[in-house]
Amino acid sequence: MELILVDNAQKAAEFLAVHIRLNKDVPGWIRPLDKDIEAVFDHDKNKAFRHGECARWIMKDKQGNLIGRVAAFVNRKYTNKGDKVPVGGMGFFDCIDQQEAANLLFDTAKKWLQERGMEAMDGPINFGERNNWWGLLTEGYHEPLYGMNFNPPYYVRLFETYGFRLFFNQICYDMHIYGELADKFYTRHATISQNPDYSARHIKKNQLEKFAQDFSIIYNKAWAQHAGGKEMSKGQVLSLFNHMKPLMDEKIAWFAYYKDEPIAMWLNLPDLNQYVKHMNGKMGLWGKLIFLWMKLTKQCHKIVGIIFGIVPEFQGKGVDAYIILEGAKVIQRKSMPYNQYEMQWIGDFNPRMLNVATSLGAEPSRILTTYRCMFDPNIPVERHPILK
Repeated sequence: MELILVDNAQKAAEFLAVHIRLNKDVPGWIRPLDKDIEAVFDHDKNKAFRHGECARWIMKDKQGNLIGRVAAFVNRKYTNKGDKVPVGGMGFFDCIDQQEAANLLFDTAKKWLQERGMEAMDGPINFGERNNWWGLLTEGYHEPLYGMNFNPPYYVRLFETYGFRLFFNQICYDMHIYGELADKFYTRHATISQNPDYSARHIKKNQLEKFAQDFSIIYNKAWAQHAGGKEMSKGQVLSLFNHMKPLMDEKIAWFAYYKDEPIAMWLNLPDLNQYVKHMNGKMGLWGKLIFLWMKLTKQCHKIVGIIFGIVPEFQGKGVDAYIILEGAKVIQRKSMPYNQYEMQWIGDFNPRMLNVATSLGAEPSRILTTYRCMFDPNIPVERHPILK
């Protein structure tokens, strides 16, 4: 076996080709867009390079066939509450079903991280935000959501045999759009609806600056504490919204207000993978035409829940029921094309959000797992702390 550092365009293309070669016959696999993977390793496009570095490798057998790949990264912004040692990351792992080959890939990532002072590695994770390419698929081997890892089942054995241990599970839930909710949702909604100080409205593309401001207020109150204290500015959110704008459906992204102050958000998007699976990894002119045609003819029937948050002072007051049912009045209209809803993953360390999912009557649809490998085998892996 030969391990090769990716340091030019040809090897970068082979890095993409490994994933295709090893997964193309796995049922449910959808080829990611090449540009999405390439962006992770582009200094100009990935802001993680401002405070980190990465390297990646491909692996070939004696005949020159591609049989594996891996990336390793140090991100000085990557922190988890309770970490007692510096932790690096590894991801974009693919490998034939051979433990010796997997061990070589893992060892390579480990050595590179050790040289940079790391004492553990989490994986498979992304070099950047958690919303993409995070976790190993361990249950639910069916079509992935956009930006979600997908792998054959034997990868679990490769990771755990090497010494990776569960750090946290990432649980996705799905439900039918027209399913009935529990009675308590309607009761809580009715109570809040009687108070004129409460209101809810869906996003409008011609007012993205206003909704970006609302998003940042809610996020920084409700979510920043869960992301290592990392807040989001209005400008960052507006940039994100503008990036999402071509895919955005105004009527499935909702905000709730109390006396016109933003207190909750429930943001959903059509599942882009329903378009991507017809593009063979390329978002060129043909891919854009496919996207436009499918969007105009309402070919996407699946919604993905991106984020749900309530500011702390309004939690436990029924605002969750209020915003969901206000949104449902529109989303459940027969004129809307959607019939399936799946929530992006919720960490098993977040009992409040897990309770929201189960109280909706949603069922687990898949599990991804973030593993941790301690470089000193005498130090046990401690699970991700539970959020209070």
